[in-house]
Amino acid sequence: MIPVWAWPATIGLVVALLAVDFVLAARRPHAVGMREATFWSVLYIGVALVFGVALWAGVGPTAGTEYFAGWVVEKSLSVDNLFVFVIIMARFSVPREYQQKVLLFGIAVALLMRGVFIAVGAAAISAFSWTFVLFGLFLLYTALQLARHHGEDPDLADNKVLAFASRVLPVSAEFHGNQLVATESGRRVVTPLFLVFLAIGSTDLLFALDSIPAVFGVTQDAFIVFAANAFALLGLRALYFLISGLLTRLVYLSLGLSVILAFLGVKLILTFLHEDVSASIPHVPTAVSLGVILVVLVVTTVASLLRVRAHPEDVAHAGTLHRHAPEAADRRPGRSPAAGES
Repeated sequence: MIPVWAWPATIGLVVALLAVDFVLAARRPHAVGMREATFWSVLYIGVALVFGVALWAGVGPTAGTEYFAGWVVEKSLSVDNLFVFVIIMARFSVPREYQQKVLLFGIAVALLMRGVFIAVGAAAISAFSWTFVLFGLFLLYTALQLARHHGEDPDLADNKVLAFASRVLPVSAEFHGNQLVATESGRRVVTPLFLVFLAIGSTDLLFALDSIPAVFGVTQDAFIVFAANAFALLGLRALYFLISGLLTRLVYLSLGLSVILAFLGVKLILTFLHEDVSASIPHVPTAVSLGVILVVLVVTTVASLLRVRAHPEDVAHAGTLHRHAPEAADRRPGRSPAAGES
């Protein structure tokens, strides 16, 4: 039911908004303040909501509900992704004035990767109905692992791309403005900002592996999947600066996301059983999915704030899919040996 012209129009709008962000960040690198972050966050949320209303009015309530449910899922997963961005920025001590450029690069890469995964996922679902089961089982596995290790953070030592680059490339110990490559003593070297770009880009691949099956649990329409992902990602740069301080207080966020992923995993499996096995097997309506997702997010947020108020020493973690070895902290990519180490 989505008109053909909606694809180029939506892609054009997304590219235009991303280009505006890049121009603003490149024209004057600066530390983003609370006022600026609030303005852009409200603007992007407003654009996403207006798009959903237009979809609802132009295509129908089903499409509108699916879009809003998908957008809420992707937005909530994006907030968890911000934890990892905070870890990467802190690990490499990225100056605040260059952080928005890094974030914009990450958003652009994420959009490209998710576009590819959406096309592959939509084609797989169209050709093989049991793809629902594969996606559902993957989400259930992810939910279980995230719940088991919700009190941990991802370790950059697990990033094979970053570890390889750190071994084979000459890396400068200093930032050279916002350059990725610089010259030191007549030798070309990559800057720490280059490693940050690698870290952000490669982790975006892992983010897409979770988010695409999750949004397919809400809708199987490729256009709505793309739009929900795109409008959730576009405001990520401003949202990072707006809630970076609040992130440490959302101590139950990863647990809440694990509940959402498990719910969507079960829904995908039920969808396959309903369509291919027996119509008597219940099908979960999109409106119910949206309600469950919103309730879980509200409960998670309120419970987190109450927990931190009672236990101020508690700090939120991004969660990870597997436990790290105790010595992982001593082999982090790019780590400089301390005095006395060899």
